[in-house]
Amino acid sequence: MFRKKKHAAPAATFHEVWSKGSVATKLSFFIMGSNALENKQWIKGLSMLIAEVAFIVWLVFGGISAMAMMTNLGPNKTKKVVFDKAQGVYITKQPSNSVLILLFGLLALIVCMGMIYLYIVNLRSTRKNYALKRDGQHIMTNKEELANLFDARLHDTLMAFPIVGILSFTILPTIFMISMAFTNYDRQHPIAFSWTGFQAFGNVISGDLSGTFFPVLGWTLVWAVAATVTTFFFGVLLALLIESKGIKFKGVWRTIFVIVWAVPSFVSLLMVAQFLDYQGAFNSILMNIGLIAHPIHFIDNQATPLVARITVIVVNMWIGIPVSMLISTAIIQNLPTDQIEAAKIDGANAIQVFKSITFPQILFVMAPSLIQQFIGNINNFNVIFLLTGGAPMNNSYNGAGSTDLLVTWLYNLTFGQEQKYNASAVLGILIFIISAVFSLIAYRHTNAYKEG
Repeated sequence: MFRKKKHAAPAATFHEVWSKGSVATKLSFFIMGSNALENKQWIKGLSMLIAEVAFIVWLVFGGISAMAMMTNLGPNKTKKVVFDKAQGVYITKQPSNSVLILLFGLLALIVCMGMIYLYIVNLRSTRKNYALKRDGQHIMTNKEELANLFDARLHDTLMAFPIVGILSFTILPTIFMISMAFTNYDRQHPIAFSWTGFQAFGNVISGDLSGTFFPVLGWTLVWAVAATVTTFFFGVLLALLIESKGIKFKGVWRTIFVIVWAVPSFVSLLMVAQFLDYQGAFNSILMNIGLIAHPIHFIDNQATPLVARITVIVVNMWIGIPVSMLISTAIIQNLPTDQIEAAKIDGANAIQVFKSITFPQILFVMAPSLIQQFIGNINNFNVIFLLTGGAPMNNSYNGAGSTDLLVTWLYNLTFGQEQKYNASAVLGILIFIISAVFSLIAYRHTNAYKEG
């Protein structure tokens, strides 16, 4: 005999809650927390009621004006001297601070969205309490509600503060940066600026900055591919070499290379920059052993673009290979030895084993990590900024050098002489789009994704 499963009572609809609920239940559609207070859930009810009252007061005395001023980012765009008839004197009206207007306006919008979410939570709570009372089930008391926050809903309680932090220090600055791309915020408009739509995008893609954007984009992609491939390939080879039979003191060798990675990258890059200087130690060594007659410009403004770009790729290998070596070592140590032994019995040499067994399995495991490294190299600010500073400079570029990536060019546009904040915001958006598109396409073509 099979027992009939006891089905839960269907949840109430909001229409039913409104038509059949008590007065306090109906009031909760307008006064948040009414239903909770009726059911003696004091903390929840009072919290929602206080939040609603505070929101209405804020909205009336500041919120509406903050959002309204976003339409034109402030009425005064220039400094003006006007005659005050009441005082009988001339006064100077300063331009509107569009940065603060935009920031407070965005903050007001986020507060409104947060209030909408809290209102939805209030309605769901009301519907739940109504359904429980309708079906004769127990409604949690105030004490049980508090205990639930630290038991079944502990994850919600613990996530509250991180979410507030993310909204304040990640979401708000990101939206603020995106908004800047649709304004004329630059050196000519440092305080008061206006909405300009997609004008800044057009300037970067097809206007004055396009002659710099596309060459820098091309070099950024070449750099990202070269930096990722070289560190991965040579990291795998180094791991295989250390794990080879007959190599003694494997732990010592690993430690030596890990030390390179353990040293902060900016320290290594600054030391390498001095080492590769025109009058640095590397040129002196090459001249002393007779390989060159004159010093070579590797990374300064007199270097050729090709030499400078090859130099930064090689130096990046010094920093990136140890990471790939460590990951590859862990994979190699866990490879199935029976496949390798069977291949050797069948007559496969070391190269064939590496090509058909070792490398594909390492690539299978490391594919998501390689995508992450590729995106990281697109945004690899430290190597270029600390090693070359974008040098050699290119007269055909606008605010960028021959080794500048999109991210370092963005920095130059923001903190350089031109201070094109709107163009910098556009670049930030484009870098995100490029990174997202490449990562999604690459990840969807990995075996790890197909077999997952």
